[in-house]
Amino acid sequence: MVSGHEIRLNRILRKGKMLCIPMDHGISNGPIEGLADPASMIYRCETHGLTSIIINKGILKTLPKPTKIGVLVHFSSSTSLSMSPNRKMLTGTVEEAVRLGADGVSLHINIGGKEEPEMLEQLGMTADQCHKWDMPLLAMMYPRGENIKDPHDPEIVGHVARIGAECGADIVKTLYTGDVDSFAKIVKSTPVPIVIAGGPKTKTDLDILQMTEDAMTAGAKGVTYGRNIFAHKNPEKIVEALASIIFRKESAKEAMKKLEQN
Repeated sequence: MVSGHEIRLNRILRKGKMLCIPMDHGISNGPIEGLADPASMIYRCETHGLTSIIINKGILKTLPKPTKIGVLVHFSSSTSLSMSPNRKMLTGTVEEAVRLGADGVSLHINIGGKEEPEMLEQLGMTADQCHKWDMPLLAMMYPRGENIKDPHDPEIVGHVARIGAECGADIVKTLYTGDVDSFAKIVKSTPVPIVIAGGPKTKTDLDILQMTEDAMTAGAKGVTYGRNIFAHKNPEKIVEALASIIFRKESAKEAMKKLEQN
């Protein structure tokens, strides 16, 4: 028998892999480049290989029409104007996600700072509610805070990813460590699928394509890239290039050639 969890997970993944644009930046940073009109960006990219998006509930409620891809509603927020920008607070409930028609819930958890304890509690309690409602949970697990000297340190990333899995997340999003071998160990020691974050906009398209190829080689199940897609000069084409690596196992150089031809 197919469960509600499986049905929803199948909407946000394709063949067990993810190509997702997180677009939750409006609360933290305002209407940044590429997100002045989130709905337009979604509809531009949804038929080019995306599997899902991550958006805040206010954007979901104001979409002019349903999307053709999976939707995860993001329930963690803080702002760049705050005295505590790393302190993510809950902005919704799993029951609300069900009412909104979301296919999954997303939380942002920062590990390594003084705000860590309450965010761990949020993750654990939300995971329990997600289980109750058969709702997939994606945890954005970031090494970020006073105790983090190098957020890409493989030991730290591995610990942070494991925390997400142990607290009940179905998918863990975290930082790529920079090399295949170290990230492969993290994938192996994390008992749920891992997808990588894009971070700041890369200097070149090849950089983001190569990081994608390397992460997939290490065993990642996909990517969640924000600025590297919605702030790109041609979002649809970079999505197509990423999809060719994730779903068709093309190399970064092969994907780059196609990108340059368009």
